[in-house]
Amino acid sequence: MKLGPTNTITKVALAFLATSTLTTSAFAQVTSWENSPLNYNNSPLNYNNSSLNYNNSPLNYQNSPLNYNSNNGVFDNTGNRIGYEVKAPTGVTNVFDNQGNRIGYSPSKK
Repeated sequence: MKLGPTNTITKVALAFLATSTLTTSAFAQVTSWENSPLNYNNSPLNYNNSSLNYNNSPLNYQNSPLNYNSNNGVFDNTGNRIGYEVKAPTGVTNVFDNQGNRIGYSPSKK
């Protein structure tokens, strides 16, 4: 059976709707605004979350991998120090690698 233009359009429309539904359901799982990286409190553009802020900088001895007494180190499963974490005044905990690149965060607890 050969499909006419109406059947082809219908199949394309159904395929589009199915894809849209899957895409929408994937985007529907976005976290709350408090947890979102789009929230300025969590954003790396916020100075409190930036390694340009001396409190978060690897140049700050408290964050340095050379400081063996530091209590804010982040380690991998084999015990190697891969970075450090710093809590911002807004309550966000920022995770940086040893070079000061922000690699993650934990939003503030309200």
